[in-house]
Amino acid sequence: FGWVCLVSVAPAHALTFSRVIIDAGHGGADGGAVWSGLIERNLTLDVAKRLESILRSRGLQTAMTRRTNSTVSLDSRARTANRYSSSVFVSLHFNASRDRSISGIETFYRSSRGRVLASAVQRSLDRRVTGKNRGIKFRDYSVLRATEMPAILIECGFISNRAEAGRCGSAAHRQKLAEAIASGIIAARG
Repeated sequence: FGWVCLVSVAPAHALTFSRVIIDAGHGGADGGAVWSGLIERNLTLDVAKRLESILRSRGLQTAMTRRTNSTVSLDSRARTANRYSSSVFVSLHFNASRDRSISGIETFYRSSRGRVLASAVQRSLDRRVTGKNRGIKFRDYSVLRATEMPAILIECGFISNRAEAGRCGSAAHRQKLAEAIASGIIAARG
């Protein structure tokens, strides 16, 4: 009786980090999806470099799992990420389906803190980028499971869909993707 406990708590949605580990999906011998004259490994590296530039200009530190068209194992990507404390992990991909009518952007997470990051990034993508919002989804992907920090995997669009491939093939669209992802990452930060 009579005791009052005041606790200062950061908002439940806020994450604390100073570095973003940027993972350009696929690379080298692993081209990823290949449709409509587009190769996923090239698109992911382009968006990764754009994202890195934006984040650095906004005062965040970055690390990349690859900077060239090189083969990097999933384990190596996670090991690179896990070397850094106070960080989040963002893996970039482009999707494809035999059903060429499927389109949209979606973000995957595995942990509750990953869900916070996924929600912020997907919201930002939905506001800033043309394309269907496919939402956020739980998945047990290797890079999400093996990383020790909040981690997400973004599918930036279906290059198997003719209209979406046209957008994804455009440097201006890839810049919009990078800007939206950066804004979402910053919005998730406490």
